[in-house]
Amino acid sequence: MIELTSRQRKILEKEAQPMSAVIQIGKYGVSEELVKQIQAAISTRELIKIKFNEFKDEKKDLSYEIAEHTDSTVVRIIGNTTILYKEAAERENRKYASLLAKAN
Repeated sequence: MIELTSRQRKILEKEAQPMSAVIQIGKYGVSEELVKQIQAAISTRELIKIKFNEFKDEKKDLSYEIAEHTDSTVVRIIGNTTILYKEAAERENRKYASLLAKAN
């Protein structure tokens, strides 16, 4: 998990704005299988949105729990949607590294 500055968060929020939610959390909550799906999605995309259809009262705790299990960072929780970021392992697959470096 990396620490993001407020400027970096704003950049990632702007990049995530046109995206649709990749994962939806429903009545079954956060399972081990769902965490694996999130891990796979964030490994290929770096930046994803997760929509909470259920567990809306617990979305903050669940978001940080998911981030911990996937080694990602919560960018922002807006309404019932969480934005997660995880830098790609391979340097050539990093889409947002140059944008984030400029924000420092």
